[in-house]
Amino acid sequence: MTATRLAVWGDPIAHSRSPQLHGAAYGELGLDWTFERVRVSEDAFDGVLAGLDASWRGLAVTMPLKERAWRASAWRDGRAELTGAVNTLVLPGADVPRPAGAAPDAVLGFNTDVGGIVAALADEGIAEAASVRIVGAGATSASALVAASELGARRAAIVARRPERARPLVDIARRLGLASEVEAFGGPLAAADLTICALPGGTILPDAHADALAAAGGPLFDVAYHPWPSHLASRWVDRAIPGHGMLLHQAVLQVRAFTTGSVDAPLASEDDVRAAMRSALMGD
Repeated sequence: MTATRLAVWGDPIAHSRSPQLHGAAYGELGLDWTFERVRVSEDAFDGVLAGLDASWRGLAVTMPLKERAWRASAWRDGRAELTGAVNTLVLPGADVPRPAGAAPDAVLGFNTDVGGIVAALADEGIAEAASVRIVGAGATSASALVAASELGARRAAIVARRPERARPLVDIARRLGLASEVEAFGGPLAAADLTICALPGGTILPDAHADALAAAGGPLFDVAYHPWPSHLASRWVDRAIPGHGMLLHQAVLQVRAFTTGSVDAPLASEDDVRAAMRSALMGD
């Protein structure tokens, strides 16, 4: 049986725009594939994954399952290895070439969030930043940190409610050759060329904390996009950029992975695919 089923997993998941994005892409490509939205908890992840049949081609994975997906991957791309987070799984039922070193039945894990952040910032004219502040210490923060490195950052500040939560990010920064420091909400903040907020959508910080970040941060890229403006964006002094662009560009990379087994080579009609996905996302 030809594998034609895909889905986005997360908890919660009702807000996800992935079905619209991917549906538009496969319609443009002439592929009769389905893309579902499925609520899966952390505890249930391994069992549900093991129960999938050969009709399943791949999964997009969102909060809080990215670390679970990393552990479930038998092969991972470089960005996934660096971050310890996977948001895209290509399953054994997918008839795609396998990377060197991957078994024919291996579950392939990719992190497309990093590339999504880099491409979204490029759309906004931001192609480099020497110093970056990351707000938050979860899996998406790890992707933001790797994206900062790809933008040429030499220094990264990590703002976390609990300093111990930032230790994995400090380790990633060390491996990337970045100088790093952990800052507390409400504490003194050094100036930064760019701030990337990786807090969940709907997070409300105390106004004093948000204002301190805004005063020190340069442009804000907030991975959240609903509701918009986020609380932090509403307090921002400089430009505040929502996460729609990240959502779009990381999904384009997922389409590459699901159709070709790689995120590196553009699709033959990628400009048309991206345009269809953008229209579906923005409702125009």
